[in-house]
Amino acid sequence: MARIHDMRLMGRVAQLYFLEKQTQSQISRRLNISQATISRLLKRAQEEDVVRITINAPRGTFFDLESALRERFGLSEAIVVEASEPTEDSILSAIGAATAHFIETTLREGEVVGLSSWSASLLRTVENMHPPRVSASRVIQLLGGTGNPAVEKHATHLTLRMAQITGAKPQLLAAPGLTKSPESRAILLEDPFVQETMAQFADVTLALVGIGALEPSQMLADSGNRLLPGELHELGEAGAVGDMGLRFFDCAGVQVRSSCDERIIGIDLPQIAAIPRVVGVAGGLRKVAAIRAAMLGGFISVLVTDNHTAAALAAD
Repeated sequence: MARIHDMRLMGRVAQLYFLEKQTQSQISRRLNISQATISRLLKRAQEEDVVRITINAPRGTFFDLESALRERFGLSEAIVVEASEPTEDSILSAIGAATAHFIETTLREGEVVGLSSWSASLLRTVENMHPPRVSASRVIQLLGGTGNPAVEKHATHLTLRMAQITGAKPQLLAAPGLTKSPESRAILLEDPFVQETMAQFADVTLALVGIGALEPSQMLADSGNRLLPGELHELGEAGAVGDMGLRFFDCAGVQVRSSCDERIIGIDLPQIAAIPRVVGVAGGLRKVAAIRAAMLGGFISVLVTDNHTAAALAAD
């Protein structure tokens, strides 16, 4: 009989807490039971199925998919948003707006933000952003942003606009993301302004990065920072399936080194993995293998993607 009384008390505490919306301290005073006991009873009420909590997901939200991605890939957060159709423009619009909201609501005072160049998803993010409640300290460009003048403004715009919105100081990486030769890279790395920016990679607390498939996006291809066909073939033969900032990895998330590394001016994958919060912003079925690999490699802690891509990632 003692158990039935215990269960009755458990149910009464749950009724007061969940239905009558009383706080634990109010219940403690009302029933003359310690707050620690109230907490234990509420926990047991859920464990013993006295209380069942259900969430009616609002239309356009995908809690189950997000939970599956977090559990399967060890993410701290997964944000899945609805793209009306699986087209590039629809997906970019959806994930850009979601990432903007995420930054606005989670940015910490004095944050040092790292931002990759030549990313259409990050460009949409910046276009959707509003000033957050707190200010960042710096916004640092993580991949060289010079290239074809016709599209170079996009890379520079990303960093400058993000800095303006967040009240931060912009730190541009005034060099191409991909140099003509290893010798050109070596010369540029002697530039004090390039050195100053790259020395600050270690300060980044929040990185926003696009995730690319082996075949480059149109923006990257137009930028003049596209790999040569022979280099892409070399990477494909070595098992590369995707990249972050022109640093490639295979399907297991292991970095793939190649001759093109000797021409890149930008952050490396081990440096990205060391950043406390790395938000990968990517979607589209052609990027599924790359996104999965980036998560398996532990390069990102937060993923923002669309429902079509998320479903493919959760199903495999």
